[in-house]
Amino acid sequence: MQSFKTIKENVSAEITEKKSRFIANVFYVESLEEAEEYIKQIKKKYNDARHNCFAYAIETKDGNILIKYNDDGEPQGTAGSPMLKMMLEQGLSNILVVVTRYFGGVLLGTGGLVRAYSGALSEALKKAEIVKKARGYEAKIQVEYNYFEQLKYYLEKMNIQISNVEYLEKIEVTIQVLEETSKKFVNNNNNFNFRIEKYNIIKEKFVEI
Repeated sequence: MQSFKTIKENVSAEITEKKSRFIANVFYVESLEEAEEYIKQIKKKYNDARHNCFAYAIETKDGNILIKYNDDGEPQGTAGSPMLKMMLEQGLSNILVVVTRYFGGVLLGTGGLVRAYSGALSEALKKAEIVKKARGYEAKIQVEYNYFEQLKYYLEKMNIQISNVEYLEKIEVTIQVLEETSKKFVNNNNNFNFRIEKYNIIKEKFVEI
């Protein structure tokens, strides 16, 4: 099972360097489209800022890492690149960082810019809870009411997260399940002490280990 480190929830932080404000927003993302949408939102929110520099690393379906960075008018290699380097050195994936700079009137030089952009990201990551994730699914299980407690016990024992429960004609439980664990619901139904009526995969996603 291939896993990676990432942030549990989005975080932000701000630092000041020689009167310039550097606002770091770090997002958990699962696709290029999601990253690009967050970048648009930040540029709209801080449309009066001098720079909105970004970097991201996203795991693809084939296990490779899609990376991109942008200096947004800062000298080449002083903003997006060092932030991406920090992310990769810490083994982080599926995250986007956008650092907004409000110019304070004092030039920082290339070294100062690298330290400021990296420092803003570092402060944000200090607030983040780092978790491990791997490829999996959001899936829905349907069981009779008399099997619900046995199902819950099994899911808890297997560290499978329940994200929603619907009490309908039968109980429908939405779970976040690792790819390898999902196969057990398909192949081992007769080995459980409860009966699964239906097991449907809703979508692929990354699941916390």
